[in-house]
Amino acid sequence: MHTPTDEQAHAADAFRAGHHLVLQAGAGTGKTSTLTQLAADTQRRGRYLAFNKDIAHDAATRFPRTVICKTAHATAYAALGHRYTSRLNSPRQPAWKTGQALGITRPVRIGTHEIGPRLLSHTVLRTVTHFCHSADRALAHHHVPYLRGLSSPGEQKQLAQEVLPFASKAWEDLHHPDRGVVRFEHDHYLKMWALTEPRIEADFLFLDEAQDTNPVLEEVFTAQRSHTQLVMVGDSAQAIYGWRGARDVMTGFDATPLTLTRSFRFGPLIAEEANRWLTLADAPIRLTGTHDLATEVGSLTRPDAVLCRTNIGAMAEVMRLLSAGHRVALTRGQHQLTQLALAARDLQSGRRTTHPELVLFPSWGELQDYAAHDPAGRDLQPFIDLVDTHGTDAILTAVHQLTDETLAHVTVSTAHSAKGREWPTVRIGEDFLPPKDTDQNDAQGRPVPEPVSDTDARLAYVAVTRARRHLDLGGLNWINDRPWPCQGVQAETAAPAVRHEAPGDA
Repeated sequence: MHTPTDEQAHAADAFRAGHHLVLQAGAGTGKTSTLTQLAADTQRRGRYLAFNKDIAHDAATRFPRTVICKTAHATAYAALGHRYTSRLNSPRQPAWKTGQALGITRPVRIGTHEIGPRLLSHTVLRTVTHFCHSADRALAHHHVPYLRGLSSPGEQKQLAQEVLPFASKAWEDLHHPDRGVVRFEHDHYLKMWALTEPRIEADFLFLDEAQDTNPVLEEVFTAQRSHTQLVMVGDSAQAIYGWRGARDVMTGFDATPLTLTRSFRFGPLIAEEANRWLTLADAPIRLTGTHDLATEVGSLTRPDAVLCRTNIGAMAEVMRLLSAGHRVALTRGQHQLTQLALAARDLQSGRRTTHPELVLFPSWGELQDYAAHDPAGRDLQPFIDLVDTHGTDAILTAVHQLTDETLAHVTVSTAHSAKGREWPTVRIGEDFLPPKDTDQNDAQGRPVPEPVSDTDARLAYVAVTRARRHLDLGGLNWINDRPWPCQGVQAETAAPAVRHEAPGDA
């Protein structure tokens, strides 16, 4: 490890003093190295809760043997989940078969929509998943997912009344270790373990990637504070998984606040770009880059990676690059894109689709109208355009032409999938759209834009901090157009579109 920064030394002092800590660690600031040093400087025994299995395996090679490195799921499995091993290994089956076994055999009518057994079964299983991610002790109406196309709160309430009895039956079914009709998933035993109010035996407990913690794990973690030292670690500005139940628990955690703000990934120019988005996100930290690292911000003709906002944007980028003769890799998302293309093919052929996002639309024309005219359908418009421009066969062909990342000229990824990764050169995809204009004008007569949402600012921050040497703002270049308002403040005036720095430049 390099000579500790003042912030890392401060963290070590606070840890030795036994304080509960919340450590805000910006992109590339040596978070894991810092935690490893904290653990190495004490004889106490600890636990490290990792975000996923790969991180846990890597941490186990870096932490001293006095620290057990596991995911929360692995911890829950050792305590309780092993009882359900036979059910975890059961074969997959369509949701409608599971629903049929639970007694879902007839359609229900909600408003003008007929909800068939297939969609009802899928919604029941998603309801159980939402419950498992929550800190709630019982299933409730708010666990029932919103269905695109239901137009009123009353219709959503009616859906919940139909779904909850079957969801309760499914949850009861999951409690049988050796038999059952619902496929047993890892989130199920994690929730069951959490409901036992477990005690984790350790002198200190590290929770990594805390900004993306589900409420179920947050409850388990905070319940340990009476008998162990808690250290919550992450980056609130990288809290980008709220759509799947995660939430940033760091800003409200009762502990000594500390920061790591010097990035060892890139130099000051990319740090400056990151700080523009941190300002818009009203984040608690700002970054400084490492002056010895040469970085550049400007146009790229051949980036190592292109980062997009959505799977649809990624697919459009894949098709553009393939048509230009490049070998292209796509990180995750292939399955989702294939399923969307097949759903579009069904609708265009006059058949209904079973895709959960599009199941309530009887035809392609109705989906086109919804995307064009309903504010709730705005996010589908790029998908509509992609299908109308290229056709579903071309999209499916493009997916099959993808290559392995080690052989690709360029990797395409969503910003979500790129989190935790880095590339030498990065271009931002064109689907990072600016906020819409309001009906007001500024002193120069230009329309005043809506504020940049903190959700969009956080995702942009994640995207721009994946580059080590060269960043092309691409679809985020609108940040250079003018100051952008956010929560009553305005972002700093944009810098020139292309800038360079040499090693050692201030």
